[in-house]
Amino acid sequence: MAGPGRVTAAQDVRARTDGLGWVSRAVFGDPRIGLTVGDGAPPGHTVVARYTVVPSVERARFLLPRGAVRATAAALLAYNALRPPKVRAVRAGLGALARVGVLDAARFPTLTVSLPEGVDPAGALLAAHLADVLDVRPAYAACGVRPPDPNHKPTLQVFAADGRPLGYAKIGWNDATRALVAAECAALRALPAVSGVGEHPAAPGLLAELTWAGQVIAVVDPLPLSVRGVPADDPPRLGALLAVARRGGPPTEPRPLAGSTFLARLGAEAARAAEAEPAGERAVAAVAALAGRHGGTRVEFGHWHGDWVPWNLGVHDGRLVAWDWEHSGADVPVGFDLAHDAFQRALVLDGRSAAEAARAVDAHLARHGERLGLSAAGRALVADAYLIEMWLRTWRLASAGAGWNAALHPALLDTVERRHYD
Repeated sequence: MAGPGRVTAAQDVRARTDGLGWVSRAVFGDPRIGLTVGDGAPPGHTVVARYTVVPSVERARFLLPRGAVRATAAALLAYNALRPPKVRAVRAGLGALARVGVLDAARFPTLTVSLPEGVDPAGALLAAHLADVLDVRPAYAACGVRPPDPNHKPTLQVFAADGRPLGYAKIGWNDATRALVAAECAALRALPAVSGVGEHPAAPGLLAELTWAGQVIAVVDPLPLSVRGVPADDPPRLGALLAVARRGGPPTEPRPLAGSTFLARLGAEAARAAEAEPAGERAVAAVAALAGRHGGTRVEFGHWHGDWVPWNLGVHDGRLVAWDWEHSGADVPVGFDLAHDAFQRALVLDGRSAAEAARAVDAHLARHGERLGLSAAGRALVADAYLIEMWLRTWRLASAGAGWNAALHPALLDTVERRHYD
């Protein structure tokens, strides 16, 4: 039997196993919150917000705030230039309806959010708490809905009543995503001194890091409204890559791989993987082979963005903007971001295999690596080390509850092992 102020699972969309259920559990995690499809609320509850579910409960793609025409339109239209053409067209159509007040009257389902009488919304409802954090009231939150994925993070877009974007709240809800959100917060705290200086890309500012109902939440500045996406075939921006690697400073002296803290970290992580996962023994062997092959090779070490791909980059006022710094880190061989760019374009955009993506890394480094100060031996080191780093990332996410990326495991280890014997 449900306790006071609680709704039963049978009544609650959070009990659903689809994307709407997953997002609702993350955004409306407090069990005191009632979520009712329709305009009603449980007995003893007060309605605190309503959302339009687009296009239906069964095929939900958006949760859009009701009763705030400009905020709803902005949730659909802001940053539309960053989205693929088909998505852009759908959102533009819905945004036009929202702008003239028609969307609220359309025959889309309503999700009613309620609380027991006397409960302060700011103490139970994340969107209300964010309004307090951002010091703008009223504030309205919108959220995209996607299929459940243990590696994805629900994100609330927060807008003022006049449609002005206030911030984005990225929600880390399991071990894997909590670690990623915490890592992004750490990266963004360190970036203001160099963000947008020289060729270093601008980055969103960190507005707040919250712990809320067991979740870790990063609240970041909205991007400039006029930002435009970088084309998928955009050539690598080597000056920006070097600025990220060097934190806007001068080059550092190349050092041998042997004895580096980077190699020590790879070895320690591979050893931890071997304790938990049979495939980890292969990673241990791969790190040993890397040390044997490249131990004497000298390369520059520095930072990397960690997910340098066209869909995480944009241009505003002629300056590069980079977001999603959740895989950022220090003390890696300079050139890792260039390798990642090639690998992900081949794997994600072109649908190629891990082995083919690895060959794309080799080609990209051969074409551009010299401008990053990499010798032929240095380029080979960067490629081999990057592929091991990527498998270890895949293992870290899997061990934290995100599951294995089928495109990378075990194919990436197979690729690492075969690269010097084919």
